Amino acid sequence: MNTCQECGSVLVGRADKKFCSDMCRNAYNNKLNSDTYNVVRNTNNQLRRNRRILEELCPEDKAKTTRNTLNAKGFDFTLMTSQRVTQKGSVYYFVYDYGYLELDNDFFLIVKDSRG
Repeated sequence: MNTCQECGSVLVGRADKKFCSDMCRNAYNNKLNSDTYNVVRNTNNQLRRNRRILEELCPEDKAKTTRNTLNAKGFDFTLMTSQRVTQKGSVYYFVYDYGYLELDNDFFLIVKDSRG
């Protein structure tokens, strides 16, 4: 006798049935995937926060700021969406359409990508 994987009630119907209702199936899968969804959601939230910080500090095409300013606003340097290496070997780290380049003395150049 098969029972529902979510609530344990007896299943009636097909031999390979796993859940008694759509509600139980959804609840089971939501629990199963919640850790994965939390990681993705938290990462996306921090990426959006990083982008908002860069956008706020760079109202034009370019701006300079300091590491202290970025840290104070909650910027996470470990998360980015892409990197671009210049011909001179400098590395710009991008968060969607805003990039930053580390300069000397904890200064950063922020740029807005003009590629649209």
